[in-house]
Amino acid sequence: FRRGLSLLLLPRNQPPKPPCRPGFSESFYTVFVSRDLLRGQSILKVKFDDCQHSKAVDFESSDPNFSVHPDGSVYAEQEVANLSEPVQFMVTARGGHDPHIWETTVKLALAGHPPSVPVSQVNIYTLLVIKFPRKHQRSSSANGLRRQKRDWVIPPINVPENSRGPFPQMLVRIRSDQDLEKGIRYSITGAGADQPPIDVYNIDPVHGKMFVTRPLDREERASYHLRAHAVDMNGNKVESPIDLYIYVIDMNDNRPEFQNQVYNGSVAEGSKPGTLVMQVTANDSDDDTTANGMVRYRILSQTPHMPIPNMFTINSETGDIFTVAAGLDREKVSQYTIIVQATDMEGNLNFGLSNTATALISVTDINDNPPELTARTFSGEVPENRVSVVVANLTVIDRDQPHSPNWAAQYRIASGDPQGHFLIRTNPVNNDGMVTVVKPVDYEQNRAFMLTVIVSNKAPLASGIQSSLQSSAGVTISVQDVNEPPVFPSNPKSIRFEEGVPGGTTLTVFAAQDPDLFIHQTVRYSKLSDPANWLRINRTNGQITTMAVLDRESMYVRNNIYEATFLAADNGSPPASGTGTLQIHLIDVNDNAPVLLPKEAQVCERASPRSRVNITASDADADPHVGPFVFELPSYPPSVRRNWTASRISGDYAQLRLRIPYLDAGVYDVPIIVSDSGNPPLSNRSIIKVKVCPCDDNGDCTTTGAVAAAGLGTGAIIAILICIIILLTMVLVFVMWMKRREKERQAKPLLIDPEDDVRDNILKYDEEGGGEEDQDYDLSQLQQPEALDHIICKPPGVRRVDERPVIAESQYPVRPSLPHPGDIGDFINDGLRAADNDPTAPPYDSLLVFDYEGSGSTAGSVSSLNSSSSGDQDYDYLNDWGPRFKKLADLYGGGDDD
Repeated sequence: FRRGLSLLLLPRNQPPKPPCRPGFSESFYTVFVSRDLLRGQSILKVKFDDCQHSKAVDFESSDPNFSVHPDGSVYAEQEVANLSEPVQFMVTARGGHDPHIWETTVKLALAGHPPSVPVSQVNIYTLLVIKFPRKHQRSSSANGLRRQKRDWVIPPINVPENSRGPFPQMLVRIRSDQDLEKGIRYSITGAGADQPPIDVYNIDPVHGKMFVTRPLDREERASYHLRAHAVDMNGNKVESPIDLYIYVIDMNDNRPEFQNQVYNGSVAEGSKPGTLVMQVTANDSDDDTTANGMVRYRILSQTPHMPIPNMFTINSETGDIFTVAAGLDREKVSQYTIIVQATDMEGNLNFGLSNTATALISVTDINDNPPELTARTFSGEVPENRVSVVVANLTVIDRDQPHSPNWAAQYRIASGDPQGHFLIRTNPVNNDGMVTVVKPVDYEQNRAFMLTVIVSNKAPLASGIQSSLQSSAGVTISVQDVNEPPVFPSNPKSIRFEEGVPGGTTLTVFAAQDPDLFIHQTVRYSKLSDPANWLRINRTNGQITTMAVLDRESMYVRNNIYEATFLAADNGSPPASGTGTLQIHLIDVNDNAPVLLPKEAQVCERASPRSRVNITASDADADPHVGPFVFELPSYPPSVRRNWTASRISGDYAQLRLRIPYLDAGVYDVPIIVSDSGNPPLSNRSIIKVKVCPCDDNGDCTTTGAVAAAGLGTGAIIAILICIIILLTMVLVFVMWMKRREKERQAKPLLIDPEDDVRDNILKYDEEGGGEEDQDYDLSQLQQPEALDHIICKPPGVRRVDERPVIAESQYPVRPSLPHPGDIGDFINDGLRAADNDPTAPPYDSLLVFDYEGSGSTAGSVSSLNSSSSGDQDYDYLNDWGPRFKKLADLYGGGDDD
């Protein structure tokens, strides 16, 4: 600190704790001042909030040498010369409408006091003994009441952090004036004594000496609030508890710490000196109201040293980095590396602690380099009539940031292409310009193009930057001649002709022109599409003639127009061909007579309003060769005009009705002559079938009447009914015959006994006997004999079951050469009986024994597996085999009975 000046250290900012709590912002203020304090000199400003935003706050100082303004400013009332030791006093605040009183402590420490001497040492020695305040009382003259004097304000105790001891270290002694009269026991309570953190402080209960037991850390806890108690030997309160405030004095034991080890910032190239680049921030855990927590910044190094070593500077208090010189050029240096140092003790390198961080400053691009074409002229060639092809590639150089708007090129054709045949697209990868054909070019009209191209950036050039002379170039494009197909001058070509033109009539000449003016070629014509096959074209000159009569009413004519397509091909290399469409507009002539509609009708047999039919006509021709139509009945046969009459309703409709009151039911063919309005008119004799029938009250034909009207007499109806009855009888007889045949087939006996029929029956084979010990077998019968002598010597009835008996064979019946079908069953039964009684026929015996193991088997005989009922066997282990063996465990393990 500089001598002769007072330094105000603001209290540490505490985070807001909702809801609002009235009080001072700090419970303890420490200010370093010079030895000479002048009268009226402001020392510090305390902050108080009553949570009511009221300005009527009264401050009061416990030291008469110092006063407090209403705004919280503390100043000296008189000159204090030669301040030789720290001064500590209380500042109280009282709200305008609140009776509560709030207090804080202000300590004035000497500036330049050696850090090795704890500031609180003076306080410890001067406040070595703290007595419980006495309660002085005096009588009131009016009512005899006693008024209590205000208690003393106990100043706080200051303890430096990181003390080396020895511990426990005495802080203060607390005593009561009554310790001479009786035995007193002292104790302290609160956080740090009997509350966490426990046992930081203790007190000698007899002598009242209070100790700190271990080093303190202000960054963990900055203050302690304890209460001292005095009781007699019986535990009775002797004195009222007093509050002890212990403040931990900060030491410079923490280095500044940057929020990031690497900071990233940017500045545009060409920026002026004084441009803000970025900010770095370092925090110090020490008290920021003292020099221990006051951080200052400086730049240690800059890499690279271009264009000068000191391109940037830093605000020592805020950490803001600015440019100090011009000449930032991204194309030369795109990034700077700055090493920033933060030092506490207000940047004092001798006493302060330091730390460093890296600031990476990127120089951002501006459009200060115009694009430049790599050549003054470019060339290319293109075949005529081709589009979407690249004919030339323009290369450009731009030193700005690649793939940015400052680098991206835009090409423009300034001259040489008035009809817009070409367009220059930008390749987004390499920024080249691709000259592309967007409109076909014609060799016969232009054999070459001379283009002037100008290139620029998407972003405008920076202020003061001029375009380069190399931003424009000439492009020469040569057009290549190719064989073009013949072209019909008018396509489609329309002509008009009346329908009915006879075959062989010349309609027109549909000729094509060859665009290749500089090459003599021959054009040949052919027909490509002629749906009705009415036309032919001359192969050499394109003359169109008819092969058939043209009919406007043909299905191939649409909207009076007939279309045909022709092909024109030259003899170039390679040959080329073109197509042309001929549209023939056919003019209508009256060549179609009208047709009567409808073809059938129905009227009642008696003359009435319902015995009328509305008739009209249809004509395939067009106006004016259609209606109005004329309807009339012919004079022959005479019965037509006698029974019927036709009257005109409108130009296109007429009405046919009965002339006589009654006409027999039936179907009548009524001829009617219909004429159109053509010039000359055409007529048509048409027949309408009119069904005359009896009608009901509603005028509808009855069923009987409809049948009668159809022309069926009574005899015909009876004949139809008889045919239906005969058909039903034949169907019934056929069904009965089929059922009878089925019964006869089922009743016919089979040729073979059903018991002997082996078809669809279940047969049993290989039925084995019992075990080896369950039956008494002569096992020697199963051994293979070595000779046949034993067969002859065996007693009767004993033989091997697999040997053929040595006896005469039985005789089987012989089937006659020409058997009768009825003897087949007898023949089969006789053969069966003979086979059953023949002992020489296999199988020789029905008793069969299989799988004799022999003697000496390593597997042993399964007959040795027998059941034991002795009860010695223990089956309890079955219970351990799981739920699948539970049933066996219950059966053999002696489970509980149900």
